[in-house]
Amino acid sequence: MKVLPAAMLAVALFVAACGNEQAEPPADVADPTASLHALFDEFFERGLELNPMRASTIGDYRFNDQFANSIGPEHREASRLLDETFLARLLNIERKQLSRQDRLSYDMFRLNREQSLEGERFPGHLQPINQRLQVLNSFVQLGSGTSVHPFKTIKDYDDWLSRIDGFVVYVDQAIANMREGVRQGVVQPRILMVKSLPQIESQIVDTAQDSGFWAPIENMPDAFSNEERERLSVAFKDAIENKVIPSYKRVANFIGDEYLAAARDTVGLYALPDGAEWYAYNVRRVTTTDLAPDEIHQIGLDEVARIHNEIRGVMTDVGFEGDLKDFFDYMNGEEKFYFDAGEELIQGYRDMFERISALSTNLFDVFPKGGLEVRRVEPFREASAGGASYRTGTPDGSRAGVFYANTYDIKSRPIWVMESLFLHEAIPGHHFQRSLQVENEDLPNFRRFGGYSAFTEGWGLYAETLGKEIGVYTDPYQYFGALNGELWRAIRLVVDTGVHTKQWTRQDVLDFMYANSAVKEARAASEADRVIAVPGQVLAYKIGQLKIRELRDDAEERLGDQFDVKAFHTQVLMDGPMPLSMLEDKIGDWVESQL
Repeated sequence: MKVLPAAMLAVALFVAACGNEQAEPPADVADPTASLHALFDEFFERGLELNPMRASTIGDYRFNDQFANSIGPEHREASRLLDETFLARLLNIERKQLSRQDRLSYDMFRLNREQSLEGERFPGHLQPINQRLQVLNSFVQLGSGTSVHPFKTIKDYDDWLSRIDGFVVYVDQAIANMREGVRQGVVQPRILMVKSLPQIESQIVDTAQDSGFWAPIENMPDAFSNEERERLSVAFKDAIENKVIPSYKRVANFIGDEYLAAARDTVGLYALPDGAEWYAYNVRRVTTTDLAPDEIHQIGLDEVARIHNEIRGVMTDVGFEGDLKDFFDYMNGEEKFYFDAGEELIQGYRDMFERISALSTNLFDVFPKGGLEVRRVEPFREASAGGASYRTGTPDGSRAGVFYANTYDIKSRPIWVMESLFLHEAIPGHHFQRSLQVENEDLPNFRRFGGYSAFTEGWGLYAETLGKEIGVYTDPYQYFGALNGELWRAIRLVVDTGVHTKQWTRQDVLDFMYANSAVKEARAASEADRVIAVPGQVLAYKIGQLKIRELRDDAEERLGDQFDVKAFHTQVLMDGPMPLSMLEDKIGDWVESQL
């Protein structure tokens, strides 16, 4: 196998190169600024060597023939050594001699390395598969030509054949890790594996031509010669039928024959060894705050109550008679609130694109250069995917950002969620924030291509709240959709902490969702399983949004007539994602400079 020896050689070279650096950090710190920037550049480059998929994601295709065994012991050790070595080197640089922007980068880099090392104690590598975030799904997107691996040149095709070898190694490592997880009592909830199995089995087909991995052959560029077409067709058929499909079959058989019987009935992280500490770590990392789970639980309950009152105002506006539950039932049950076909939903979002793009100039004066596409979520993952999502484009604009809309079970996709979802995932939400971030060449690469969920998802939810200011939500039902979306993020604070610290069951989560929001079964089940699968991740939205709104309210109060909302938004976005405490300091300094 071409990839595995290369990966192991890279690890060996890295260990040899870095082995002495931890004990004796380099002394070339006469110029702290130059040393800092060199350190960032070197770390980023070594990180791409270890994580070739990250390189592909940002449009760096040097390692497109590789697929890292990121859950294997050699790779995990190399990643740990990378963090330790560069943290030691960072601490040898005199921080106080740096500019303010470089001090900000210094602090972020230090936090990232320290949190990464702290996370080493928690065995996430023993749980590599769930229905929400699993490599086996993203690999299908890659191989079908709809993701970040290009299929434009002969080399692209040959790179993919080599990349498959790395994937095979990863799959076998995942099975080995899950067996070790069974021995250690670190296993996934059974419900998640039940949901994962059909996703995996969907890739077990009879022939290469029946597989999504065959799409690049069907779509080969016209410029390829007949000889190359024949060669690649034979090679792809062999790789799909003798490597890819058997890999999916092996992991499906393992889950069905062994793992399901060992999986657990509990759903919270508390049930695993060191589960309480593991969850507390996730909360700190995701929210970039010191908020305790109990505090977040109460914030969620308070926000649910506040937003319920806002929704009652909409009920008054539309002349609805009844209580909240009646209104939720009405919003879910009325046929007028749903399309009949998925194509109508996709077209609705495409129509929205131009309208909201034009309106965004009311609140913004800095815009991304990269384009945006609206696409349908692929059939193989639509049953477990959320209502919409965003994939960042490349910095040079050669690959546009993508807004994915889910048309699965179209009668569970109400029209009244559309404006708020588009504001969150596309404009002025993730497409603005992430595109401006990766296009900003003044930032060190770890900031251009990294991130903090509380900032990123907090911005997305904050963007939803801008609807009336931008000029949408003119339909009260669309405004209800925005409130219901915000309500949903508040509910997430309650149910995530409930599951992972208060021993709530999956049914407890569903009951709370049904009692407090207008949600149908398909989305409620998907969201409940998301909370179970990725502990703490959903906390980012509401915690981040509350902080951004708090900073804006404070700036408006202090600046009065001098406050410029466009300038505020530029200040929030211009330096990319950062921990919330650092954002607070940054905006505070900006406000002071305006007085």
